[in-house]
Order: sequence, then structure tokens, then C-alpha cells
Amino acid sequence: MKKNLLRILAVLAIVLPAGGAWVWYSVRSIEMQIISDDVAILTGMGGNVGVLKTSVGPVVVDTMTFKSQGKKIREKVEEFGGGRVAAIINTHYHLDHTHGNTAFPPTTPVLSTTRTRQHLLEHDAEYWQGDAASLLPSRTFDTEQLLEIGDKRIRCLWLGRGHTDGDLVVLFENERLLHAGDLFFNDRFPNIDLEAGGSIKEWIGTIDRILALDFDRIIPGHGEVSDKDGLRKFQTFLRELWTVGETAAREHKTLAQTLKDARLETEKTMTPIVVPFVVRLDHDFVIKRAWEEATGAVTYTAPAPPPVPIPAPDNADRG
Repeated sequence: MKKNLLRILAVLAIVLPAGGAWVWYSVRSIEMQIISDDVAILTGMGGNVGVLKTSVGPVVVDTMTFKSQGKKIREKVEEFGGGRVAAIINTHYHLDHTHGNTAFPPTTPVLSTTRTRQHLLEHDAEYWQGDAASLLPSRTFDTEQLLEIGDKRIRCLWLGRGHTDGDLVVLFENERLLHAGDLFFNDRFPNIDLEAGGSIKEWIGTIDRILALDFDRIIPGHGEVSDKDGLRKFQTFLRELWTVGETAAREHKTLAQTLKDARLETEKTMTPIVVPFVVRLDHDFVIKRAWEEATGAVTYTAPAPPPVPIPAPDNADRG
């Protein structure tokens, strides 16, 4: 017994510093990829950040996980965009897409769906205290918002439940490019936040509505820039995953049986998303979520009608 304990302690002595070093390196490492003259993507530890250059300053979609990352993002974005950030758009409430907000000036306009702002206040309230509160979404909408910022037109749309019940997509109309946030995981196992209204079943139809939009390229929440075929491939994965959940519910399978029996043909190209000691999105995770939704082990209660959306400042859309 004593020998086993010593072995465990020895392993932890190696693993914990290694995990900490990995996190430290990942937080500091932010790469920029130029997509076109006016669009770039930043990648690092967190969701993909989209940047659109406009005549009055860059627009940023999502801001990663830490304030320190937000500072690096702000520096890179302002250099690429040629000026101060005109607006931030948060695709949903998860910290790996929002916590970098706090590195930006408190007067920066922040846009999200009304539901996303509610989730931030209900599920992440501790972070958004004090000075951080000024970088919460200062403008919200329920289904669609058109932004005319400088020389660019940007459509923000809520098209249904999926990853959560509040995710929006951002269409850069002039560039025919869409930022899908976490409604699209490209060759990555997705997070399905059932507790925040996510739904594998509903997600499939939401993607149909995304595919009906007019765009050529798509920035996913995680993974490489893709196109409509890449999004269709992800939708096929969701269909197969939902079939597993429905079959388990119909046949009254336990979670253990479902995990043992489930096979997903479409997962062969997918990579787990792993943050040591924090989260692991992999085969077992998505099967568990499908089982929980299909069997009713986790249920969704539709939110009460949202409060009146926060209006835009008088000059929010003017160049």
C-alpha cells in the first residue's frame, strides 16, 4: 500500500508541473492567420477569434479565456485593423470565448444575444464583478441584428438551439464569410451544454438554417477555417450521435451499456479537446450527452420571455 502511494505521488510530482507548464505555454501562444485583406483569425487556448477590419477600426468576434490573452489579442487586432477596436461580438457565454473581454477599454461596445447575457449573469456572475461588469454585453438582441460599422455590414443571427440556447453566428456580408462560434466544431469533439439549453437534436436543424445563409467560408469555434461541406460533415456527425441517443432511450439502455455499445463512424477524423485537469471532450463525453438528452436524464426548461433588449448607444452603428 505504501509503495503504491509513493508511486502515485511520484507520478503527480511529474504530471502536475508538466500540466502547469503546458497551460502556461498555451495561454501565451496566440497565432494570427490572415484570411483576406480585411479578415484574420487568432488561435490559442480558447475559441477561435475572428477579426474584421473596417474603416473605423476592427471588430472582434470572441476573446478567448484569460485577460492576459485578451491583452495580446487587443494588441494584434489593433495592429491588423489599424486602430482601436470598434466592437466586440460574443458568440455565446462560455469563458473560453468571453473572459478576454476584460482586457479591452470599458467603453468598447459588446454585443450578444439576450440569452447569452443572461447566462453570463447566471452561470459566471463571480467573474463579471467590479470593473469587469463594464465589458459584459452592452447591447443584446433576440433573433437578428444588422450592424453597419464604417464600410462593413455585419449580420448577427440567432438561428436556434445547439451548443447552448443562446449561440449566435456572425456573417461578414462584404467578405461572404461566417463566424459560427461553437455551433461548428471542425474535426473536434463538440461541447454540448445541455444545462444551458444545448441540444443535439435541435442543433441539426439549426445547422440547416446556417447552411441557407450566403457565405463561402466559415470560421468554426474550434478547428481550421472551412466551408459549407465541412459544416455538413459536422452535421452528419450530429445526426449519427443523436441516433445513438434515440436508440438508447428506445431500448432502455443504461449509460454504461450505451458507452460500451456506441460506435460512431463519423468520429474517425475527430480529435478530442483536452485541457489537463479541467475538461475532456471526447467520444465518451458526447455519447454521455446524447444519452442524457434522449433519455431525459437532463431536461431543458425554456426560459421566461427575455427582458427588453439593451438598446444600442446612439452612435453605435455609425462610421
